[in-house]
Amino acid sequence: MSRDCCLQLLVVTWVLLLVMTAFAMECPKIKVGTCKDCIQSGPGCAWCKKPSFTKAGEPDSIRCDTIEQLQQRGCPPDEIEFPVNDITTSQNSPLSNDIQLAPQEVHLKLRIGQPAVFEVKFRRAMGYPIDLYYLMDLSYSMLDDLEKVKKLGGELLRALESTTPSRRIGFGSFVDKTVLPFVNTHPEKLQNPCPNKDKQCQPPFAFKHILSLTDNAKKFENEVGKQFISGNLDAPEGGLDAMMQAAVCGDLIGWRNVTRLLVYATDDGFHFAGDGKLGAILTPNDGQCHLEDNMYKKSNEFDYPSVGQLVQKLAENNIQPIFAVTSKVVDVYKKLSEMIPKSAVGELNEDSSNIIELIQVAYNNLSSRIILDHSTLPDILDVKYDSICGTSKVVLDEVRGQCDNVKINDEVVFKVKVTAKECIKSQSFTIRPLGFTDTLTVHLDSNCNCNCNEEPDPTACSGKGSIVCGICSCNSGYTGKNCECETKGKTSKELEGSCRKDNSSIICSGLGDCVCGQCVCHTSDVPNKQIYGTFCQCDNMNCEFHNGSLCGGEERGKCDCGECKCTTMYEGSACQCKKSTDGCLNIDGNECSGRGTCHCNRCQCRGGYQPPLCQECPGCPSPCGRYVSCVECKAFGSGPFEKNCSQACSNIRMDRQLTGTSRQCREKDSNNCWISFRMVQEDGEEKYTITVDLKKECPKPPNVALIVGSTVAGVALIGLVLLLIWRLLTELFDRREYRRFEKEKSKAKWNDADNPLFKSATTTVVNPRFNGQ
Repeated sequence: MSRDCCLQLLVVTWVLLLVMTAFAMECPKIKVGTCKDCIQSGPGCAWCKKPSFTKAGEPDSIRCDTIEQLQQRGCPPDEIEFPVNDITTSQNSPLSNDIQLAPQEVHLKLRIGQPAVFEVKFRRAMGYPIDLYYLMDLSYSMLDDLEKVKKLGGELLRALESTTPSRRIGFGSFVDKTVLPFVNTHPEKLQNPCPNKDKQCQPPFAFKHILSLTDNAKKFENEVGKQFISGNLDAPEGGLDAMMQAAVCGDLIGWRNVTRLLVYATDDGFHFAGDGKLGAILTPNDGQCHLEDNMYKKSNEFDYPSVGQLVQKLAENNIQPIFAVTSKVVDVYKKLSEMIPKSAVGELNEDSSNIIELIQVAYNNLSSRIILDHSTLPDILDVKYDSICGTSKVVLDEVRGQCDNVKINDEVVFKVKVTAKECIKSQSFTIRPLGFTDTLTVHLDSNCNCNCNEEPDPTACSGKGSIVCGICSCNSGYTGKNCECETKGKTSKELEGSCRKDNSSIICSGLGDCVCGQCVCHTSDVPNKQIYGTFCQCDNMNCEFHNGSLCGGEERGKCDCGECKCTTMYEGSACQCKKSTDGCLNIDGNECSGRGTCHCNRCQCRGGYQPPLCQECPGCPSPCGRYVSCVECKAFGSGPFEKNCSQACSNIRMDRQLTGTSRQCREKDSNNCWISFRMVQEDGEEKYTITVDLKKECPKPPNVALIVGSTVAGVALIGLVLLLIWRLLTELFDRREYRRFEKEKSKAKWNDADNPLFKSATTTVVNPRFNGQ
């Protein structure tokens, strides 16, 4: 695909985007009173400044619409105010070996919501100067690497000469913070941290700046040759501390405004923000330079920087890191490199023997990748990039512009689109290719006002004002659409107050203009719709519909200020009901049986009664229990209502014959006697006719003698049964124990031998008086 084809494709894409944008550029229908408010309400809004554009009663807000709509309403094209973006290039030096980015300065006046698009070109130049700072890990595991680096100066400068004649190198080193658990804080180990006491090692340190950037290879080798290896305890190193100081201490490092490379050589991982807490270091890293005598002496006061903090400082100082790391940590640093927009990772041999080749490859990869980015912007601004990368690739609408594999003298093009979401104050931001010093400064202003330059007309505005964008701006003491009203000492707010229904409402309900303290209602765009009322609060269309017609149609009623005014034959909120009660009358001619109201010739019942005539109440409690006391007092002259029966039971009528559906009841009275009666509910809420069976069913009195006798006999019987049970259990227990004794006795074996302890009596005493009995 040729470059011309890519450009044609981009043009076609832009045409499609413009067509889609044109369809999307609608103007929101909001109430605006000035050209300025209209322009700021949306990117598709235009303003008609023709004085006679609005008719009597029409609001000035109809002047604000899309260009097409305004032209259809009769606004001439030269009377339409439609500000657009203004793009001015104030500095555009041609591309050369010294200038790689064009233009260098652009001024934009932005209309809200409309992207301002301009073109930026970049051409990679030959022999662009390079500053390279070599930052080396001097922990004990890097001993072999240090010996290689000590001989590196001349070779590295000669290698860079193939790329640029202007090149400089510098050197710095790092170990870790000098507190536990990062290093051994024993006094002897602080002097010589090497595992072998016979080996010469320098005391541990966080970061040491050894050599500022120079083109003297001999000086590089001499200064680096003086360095000795050091040591620490844990595997991760304090490399991020060192990178932060190398980035922000530009004056001491000696950075020029050229391509800045930071080569970071290590064989292990890194500590980051939060790890300092292990050594009781709680103060966050402040991102400032703290080198004293070329040493980072405040490393034990500030925590390690976060990755995001380091990325920000590297970007601010235009530094491109190259991570030269051994194979075991390559994946770790690739993850870190993904967070740094322009960085590279190379695999370092165990003794750093391939360092020069690694730097050359990484630099070529970095310099051939062109990333166009911008400085920090407020949230109300949006910047997007279209990248035209040579003849093979077009990338649209990205947050950064990027082209890869750009060779020397190749030219790439970026389309930059800047959009403002709100009106902005004068400000600027910079766009630059990361890793290069060229910058483009973009100055921003808003294009949020109308530039209406009407010729003075003494007859306009009743001679009491001047026209501004088609609207009268009245002199002091006058107001009104054509300045026709004298204020007579009243302020415009006081006049407007008489056009408000209350303090919280808007002027003339938003549907009219306040003219001389009175509302002049607008004419509606809706056919047959009228707006009226003291405060333009009424119209003849905002009512209920019935059968698809407003207020059921003209023969039923008319809409008046949101309410249907029905004719004499109809009623209801939408005049949907005929005025008739035929369907609501019961057999006695009572409307809804006295338990509801008739609406639209149908009963609307109360208290759980059911249509059609409110005669049945399925969910209502039975009245039998509620009125048994009234039945007792009216039929038998007893009960709790005996003394005030006529008052307490005024809704109960006794009759021998009942007509209508009756309810059979059987309830207990105050004497615990059963009363049987029937009830018929009359029309009304709680009116009943009752007929009573005059025979009560009263229970017989209890036989006290029988109850007492039965109780005593029952207690005695229960006691006898319990005694017999106890005697039976005792007998069974004794028999079981006797059987056990007999069994043990049968098992005994008696010894018939003489007892060796038995002695016969030596003296026998006989009672002479004992007769043997």
